[in-house]
Amino acid sequence: MTPPATPVRNSNAERDIANVLHPYTDHRAHAKNGPLVIARGEGVKVWDDQGKEYIEAVAGLWCASLGFSNHRLAEVAYEQMKKLPFYHAFTAKSHEPLIDLSEMLIERAPCAMSKVFYANSGSEANDTAIKMVWYYNNAIGKPEKKKIISRLKAYHGITIASGSLTGLPANHKMFDLPVGDRFIHVSTPHHYHGAKPGESEADFATRLAQELEDTILREGPETVAAFFAEPVMGAGGVMVPPATYFDKIQAVLRKYDVLFVADEVICGFGRTGNYWGCQTYSITPDIITCAKALSASFLPISAVIINDRVFQGLADGSSTIGTWGHGFTYSGHPVAAAVALETLKIYDELNIVEHVNKVGAHMQAKLRERFEGHPLVGEVRGIGMVAAMELVADKGAKKNFEPSAKVGPRLAKLGEAEGVILRGLANDTIAFSPPLIMKADEVDEMVERTGRALDALAVQLRRESLTVV
Repeated sequence: MTPPATPVRNSNAERDIANVLHPYTDHRAHAKNGPLVIARGEGVKVWDDQGKEYIEAVAGLWCASLGFSNHRLAEVAYEQMKKLPFYHAFTAKSHEPLIDLSEMLIERAPCAMSKVFYANSGSEANDTAIKMVWYYNNAIGKPEKKKIISRLKAYHGITIASGSLTGLPANHKMFDLPVGDRFIHVSTPHHYHGAKPGESEADFATRLAQELEDTILREGPETVAAFFAEPVMGAGGVMVPPATYFDKIQAVLRKYDVLFVADEVICGFGRTGNYWGCQTYSITPDIITCAKALSASFLPISAVIINDRVFQGLADGSSTIGTWGHGFTYSGHPVAAAVALETLKIYDELNIVEHVNKVGAHMQAKLRERFEGHPLVGEVRGIGMVAAMELVADKGAKKNFEPSAKVGPRLAKLGEAEGVILRGLANDTIAFSPPLIMKADEVDEMVERTGRALDALAVQLRRESLTVV
């Protein structure tokens, strides 16, 4: 029987509409508008399949830390594929890239850590950390200590468990998340919207720490196992913690014997101006999760780094049962591990933290200089090479636009016309998290292109009477 002929499509965009289900996409709108098809990349720029050039202002998804054309990483991947393209880490099997990378991560950890476990994404890493916390408490004889506290607007992933930790409505609605009563959310540490009139950052932080303590007491300290936090909240809107926040939060966690899991998926490897976001905010975690810049996103890999206290609990449990019954086929995949190992070597050679401090200071200054006085911008915030500007309908009242106006997505589309790829987040917040290798003159061009797009948006919104200007 002759198979039916495959329909001939006229463009990549048409073929995409016909066949692809995209993450984080309005699929009805996509069917009308189609995708932006990216064909190649070099440095901090990418080009679409029509040849148009763009500055990538968010490094893809906060992740392409070394840009889009590092041939050294490609060569390492190729050489490892020739030598050992795959092997697993189950049942005490190992290989050299896995051992070398683990050693390097332990050496570079922000505090004393013991072991490293690997997965393929930040979501899987955080899902693993949740399972570790539960397993640990069973192993040490505290089976009731299972509840986990996260924050509203936190982003920790999209598996069922990590998605329950995430505190964003779009990740919960229609997915029946969070699951069960083990996941609890406390307030977002965002001074701009969360502080009371006249409340200082330190006083705001004190109030949030008291809220955390009250929550633990309400739930019962014997039932609360862990607190998850990003040093700087990423997908929720690039919220930089208020002064003294993590000092006060950690004091509460220590008081009630609650583990601290630091989600370094976005912040790790230099993004905040230190190698780890934990170092920027003096956090001493029990567990660290990381991904994205771990391999400069050339290949999927994530890691869960645990201290000796957690390891001893896992080890005891595995001895009792006969195994630590968790893992992924590609945990510590040799090619991904080899690329991650080389990525860390490149960071060392580039002195990436020094570079981020220099260029990041320039980026923060340029964003504030260009946008803080703009009538559509309520707040510019950030640290190192991660930042955001929040668009508002009423600057004086800090009033956001109605979601139906889709102001953030409109700015992102206007940005594409100006040759800059932007990322719109909740509350029409526009994120900036460019490749860490970005230079000062490239920052200037990114800000200039974004400024032209924002000015064009302001004209549109005035015509539609959507602003108080």
